[in-house]
Amino acid sequence: MASVYLLWFEQERGAGKDLELLIGAYAGESEARAAIELVKDQPGFREYPEGLQVHKRQLGETSWTEGFVEV
Repeated sequence: MASVYLLWFEQERGAGKDLELLIGAYAGESEARAAIELVKDQPGFREYPEGLQVHKRQLGETSWTEGFVEV
């Protein structure tokens, strides 16, 4: 099964106002890491570089099968 590498920006802001941005989807991890280099000095990202994260997922596979509860 093929993999995809998702580049996310995630920042915990508290009080239910966390920020999650999908930056892009890439065929390889090196492409996703290269994208970090493109955005890491932009406003917002440069203040929170630890928020840029690469997540590997399998194409055609459901990653979240449970429901959710709003708090």
